[in-house]
Amino acid sequence: MRLIIEEGFKSNDINFIFTSDEYLLEINKKYLGHDYYTDVITFDYSEMNAIGGDVFLSYDRMKNNCKTLKINEIDEVNRVLAHGVLHLCGYNDKTKQDKREMTSKEDYYLSLRDF
Repeated sequence: MRLIIEEGFKSNDINFIFTSDEYLLEINKKYLGHDYYTDVITFDYSEMNAIGGDVFLSYDRMKNNCKTLKINEIDEVNRVLAHGVLHLCGYNDKTKQDKREMTSKEDYYLSLRDF
């Protein structure tokens, strides 16, 4: 994946697990102590310069985002996949500045797609 290489990493095992809103909500509560829906939760198992982990994605939330944002599903799925991998690369989205940087990175990597 070009994103991983351009961010200066090698790829280890990355598992993308598509799930429901309810399942991801339970993970959010159990492991992060958050009681709200989200589109992605990333568990980072990276070692040294090789990123790896489990990226849980809510297909329900992505479909909802498509309706709300008026975008197509493939673009939203690719955005959320990139978002999860960016978390593995060390990016966060807790502050407004972090969110701006994450969104900028997402936009950049999505612009490189060749359909």
